[in-house]
Amino acid sequence: MFVLVEMTDTVRIPPWQFERKLNESIAEELNKKLANKVVYNVGLCICLYDITKLEDSYIFPGDGASHTKVHFRYVVFHPFLDEILIGQIKSCSPDGVHVSIGFFDDIVIPPESLQQPAKFDEAEQVWVWEYETEEGAHDLYMDIGEEIRFRVVDETFVDTSPTGPSSAEASTSSAAEEVQKKEAPYTLVGSISEPGLGLLSWWTNS
Repeated sequence: MFVLVEMTDTVRIPPWQFERKLNESIAEELNKKLANKVVYNVGLCICLYDITKLEDSYIFPGDGASHTKVHFRYVVFHPFLDEILIGQIKSCSPDGVHVSIGFFDDIVIPPESLQQPAKFDEAEQVWVWEYETEEGAHDLYMDIGEEIRFRVVDETFVDTSPTGPSSAEASTSSAAEEVQKKEAPYTLVGSISEPGLGLLSWWTNS
């Protein structure tokens, strides 16, 4: 679930931090820049693990700050495909079951990846597994807040880097629509379509 990723960056340290140890200032700047941010095709950055190499620092004309090229390792949340995770159901919609694992909410289990047969209860706004038994079908509700075990089957990275301004003719309403349609930079796709996966309460003795 968590991996160490080797990275390289040039860190700018302002002059008023020169009295501190260089390693401390660099570590603080790197965490300010990366912690809780998604790096494209890397994952969700958690915290700095260590600094492996510091190259020479330079001060450029017109800028009193030092610039240091740093080689470091960062702790990143990036589950591998087919990994089993446990989270909580955050919400349900016709698009599927939306799951949170506390510090990361962009997880969706699409309808085709639920235990089958499944249906969406419009009144309750939850998904239901119509569990077949010899006595007939039993409705097992996927209620909000329930713990759920799922398999990671896919991931999606979206480049959310700022783009240039749209044309002058674009109306403010269309700009508002663009904001609403903003996609998450990193999304996990899960599946519970196999025995043992789904709500923990389904597979434990009451």
